[in-house]
Amino acid sequence: MAEIKIGRLVLGSYRTNCYFVYREGSPDVVVFDPADQGEKIYNAFTDKGFVVKAILLTHGHFDHIFGVRKLKTLSECKIYAPEKEERLLSDPNLNVSEPMGRPTVVEPDFWLRDGQEITLADITIKTIHTPGHTEGSTSYYIEEAGFLISGDTLFALSIGRSDFPTGNEYTLLESVRNKLFVLPDETKVYPGHGDSTTIGFEKENNPFFQ
Repeated sequence: MAEIKIGRLVLGSYRTNCYFVYREGSPDVVVFDPADQGEKIYNAFTDKGFVVKAILLTHGHFDHIFGVRKLKTLSECKIYAPEKEERLLSDPNLNVSEPMGRPTVVEPDFWLRDGQEITLADITIKTIHTPGHTEGSTSYYIEEAGFLISGDTLFALSIGRSDFPTGNEYTLLESVRNKLFVLPDETKVYPGHGDSTTIGFEKENNPFFQ
């Protein structure tokens, strides 16, 4: 079976990572957190011959969702989101898009529960509920490729903030310890902002867990 690849677009004023995964040789891509400029994302993919098959959201904050509606409209794909993030996705104040001057809501086509596995573009993706950054924050694990898309839960040598609505630092730390640090050390972590890392490196070096 062809190798699973991952790419990244860095979008918006908060430099949010928008990831896309696909099987080598296939035009079908799954997009994670289209943060802004949905038309730009769509054009970048179509210019390369890619077809957006689905959008997955790690959480509902403004800087991860501004590009969702436009990308969905242009690509005619489905949106998947964590079921416990429904409050944020439907409330521009809770997701902080209203204070940012761009009130935004997202209506997913499918809600994902903790531990659920879905197969999109011939890639199996596992949902791992990792609350703390928000109550519904979720990471996505692609075991075959050894990838973890962690949203704003775990960063290289850091963790996500917990002072926005529904955030909780203790819960966040417990999510990382009990849900993410149990994955294989070699698992590559792709966070919502900044550079990639690995589970093993963060277990040994992340100052929040020393």
